[in-house]
This record gives sequence, C-alpha cells and structure tokens, in this order.
Amino acid sequence: MPLRKQAGNMYPFVTHTWNPIKGKCSHDCVYCYMKRFPQKPIRLDERELKTDLGKDNYIFVGSSTDMFAQDVPESWIMDVITRCSIAWPWNDYLFQSKNPLRFYDFNEWFPQFVVLGTTIETNRLNYDLYSKNTPDVYARSAALSTWRGGKMVTIEPIIDFDLGAMMALVMRCNPKWVNIGADSQGHNLPEPPAGKVRELIEELGKFTEVKLKANLKRLFA
Repeated sequence: MPLRKQAGNMYPFVTHTWNPIKGKCSHDCVYCYMKRFPQKPIRLDERELKTDLGKDNYIFVGSSTDMFAQDVPESWIMDVITRCSIAWPWNDYLFQSKNPLRFYDFNEWFPQFVVLGTTIETNRLNYDLYSKNTPDVYARSAALSTWRGGKMVTIEPIIDFDLGAMMALVMRCNPKWVNIGADSQGHNLPEPPAGKVRELIEELGKFTEVKLKANLKRLFA
C-alpha cells in the first residue's frame, strides 16, 4: 500500500500521512473534518500496517483519528509505533492526541525522531460544548508538560480565549513550536477577534516558534 502524500489543510512541514488505525474517533469533536465521511467502527488495518514508510519523510501518524483515545487497544498502538521505530526509523514522525497522558504508556517505544503534540483550542472550560469526550485542556497541558522529548501544541481551530490563561496553558508544555489555525469547515465556533489573535501570536513568539496555517487569514480579513 503506498504511503499517502499530505494534501489539503495539513501542516506544511508534514510530507505524508499514515493511518493504520481507522474509524470513528470516540472523542467526537463537533468540528472534526472526518465527519464529512462515512465512519466505520475503530479498527486496525493490517494491510495499511505493511506500508513502506520509506526514509527522509516527515510522517503524521494517525491524522484521521486519535489513535491514543481511551478505547483504542494498546496492542494496536504498539503495532503502529514499533513499525515506525524498528522497521522504518529513518523518518521524522508526528503523533498528536487530545489524550496525551497515554503517550507515557509507550515511552520507550517511540521512534528516535519524533514530536508529540496536543491540541489546546482555548483556555475556557466550556470547551466541552465542542468536544465532550476528551480530557480538558488543563489536563492535556499538564500531561504534555512533563514529556522530555520534542513537543508541539496546535491551537486549531482557535476558539475565543483569555490571553493570560491561554499563554500559561501553552507555555507550560514548553513546545518546540506552536501551530495556529482557524476553523476551515464552517462550524460557527466562537472565534476570537483579529486583534486578540495577533496579540497571542506576538506573545507566543517571544518564547517559541509560531507556525501559522493559511486558513487563519480569514480571521484577519
């Protein structure tokens, strides 16, 4: 099975995506782009697991479902991670989850060149209106903060926030970079005004690299 080149509204640094674990994500976020497609139950695709991952690629593993959600069997996750670390160690890998505490279950098995990330869309605790089945953003920040390897935070889709509290959540993670993007699917989320987004970008830029998604331009129009 060929490795899928990244396309669409993806991180620009990612060259490929790989999704051996497929199906309906139990996090059930209202803005998830995968809801546009028919969703079968979560499963491990054994055929996909045999994909040649090549070398010198930057692969986002699990871009179509959160493979660290609590209902995903540990054995499936281990199968995926060890394919990266043992069979195809010559790539850079990104794993991202709204349940980052589960990263620690696989601490010794991640590939050498890996970045782990989580999503922090807002600091406000009414976040559960948009994603009812995930750890809250404070739990995510706390979990990622103690990870000693490469880390990133994505603020996408950005939801209205309080600057001081938002900065504290993100910077607690000590990320190598922060990605910021807007809702690109028209979910009518409560988005921050352009001035507040610019202030967040400026403040984050004092501490880490900030990567802006092209879809953020809509908020500045």
